[in-house]
Amino acid sequence: MSGPEVVRVAAPTERRNPASYDLDLLPTRDVLQLINDADRTVPGAVADVLDAVVVAVDLAVEALRAGRRVHYFGAGTSGRVGVVDAAELPPTFGSPVGWFCPHLAGGRDAMFGAIEDAEDDSVAGTDEARTCVRPADLVIGLAASGRTPYVLGALRAARALGARTALVAADPHAAARAEVDLFIGLDTGPEVVTGSTRMKAASAQKLVLHAFSTTVMVRLGRVYSNLMIDLSATNAKLRGRMISILMEATGCPEADCTRALTAADGDLKIALVSLVSGAPAGEARAALVRSDQQVREALTLLS
Repeated sequence: MSGPEVVRVAAPTERRNPASYDLDLLPTRDVLQLINDADRTVPGAVADVLDAVVVAVDLAVEALRAGRRVHYFGAGTSGRVGVVDAAELPPTFGSPVGWFCPHLAGGRDAMFGAIEDAEDDSVAGTDEARTCVRPADLVIGLAASGRTPYVLGALRAARALGARTALVAADPHAAARAEVDLFIGLDTGPEVVTGSTRMKAASAQKLVLHAFSTTVMVRLGRVYSNLMIDLSATNAKLRGRMISILMEATGCPEADCTRALTAADGDLKIALVSLVSGAPAGEARAALVRSDQQVREALTLLS
C-alpha cells in the first residue's frame, strides 16, 4: 500500500539559513535580534520588484475601470495576507466590496485555523476560478514557493477564461513564471526557521499587496494629497475623521466643514470639491461625474 504523496520543494525558502544554525541555543534576546535582522532585508526585496508592481497596478486600474475585478488566490499565510488586504480596502477607500475578491484555499475555516492539505487541491482552485472569475478580470496568485497547486489551478483556469494573471512568489526562478502574464519574484532567501514562510516571505507579500492596492486606489482618485477622501463613515471614529480630513484639505473651520458635509449628503469628496471651489454641492457632484471622480480634474472644471 502506498502512502500519501510526498513533494520536496526546492524553493529558496526551503534552504537552511546559516545565520540561524544555532537558533535553539541562543538567548532569547539574540533570537529576537536574529529575526529582526532578517526582517530588515524584506523591504529591499520588495524594492527590487517595484517595476513589476507598476505593471500590476496598471492592469488592475484597467480592469476596474472596465467594470471588472481583482482576485487574490492563496493558501495558508499567503492566502490570509490577501484576505486582510482586500478586507481593509472598502472602509479605507470606500471601494465597492466586489472590487477586490480574496480566495483562500480551504475557505473561511482556513482563515482561523490551518487546513494544510487544502493547498494541494488544484481542482478546488480551478473550480473556484471557473465560478468567480470573468474575462478581463485580474487574477493574482500568492504562493511563497511559486508552486502551490491550489493557486496554480486557479491561475491556469483564469487564463483560459480570458483573465489577466499574475503570480507573487518568494522564488525569483519559480517555474510557473512562464505560465502567467506577470511574474513578481521576491528574493527573500531562506527563513530564520527553515521553511517557515509565515516570516520573511509573508511579510514581503504583505508589503507588495499593500503598496499595490493603495496605489491602485490613488490612481482611481480615491486619495487627494495624502488624504483618504472616499472612506465610508461606518462608525463614530470615521465620521470624526471625515471632518478632520475636510479641515486638513481645505483649511476651513469645523463648522463650515460640517455644513458642507451635510449639504453633500455625507459624501466627503463632494463636500471637498464644494469647499475648495466655492461651488454648490450639486455642481460639485456634476463636476466629479464629468471627471470620473478625480478631485483635481473636477476642481479644474469648476475654476
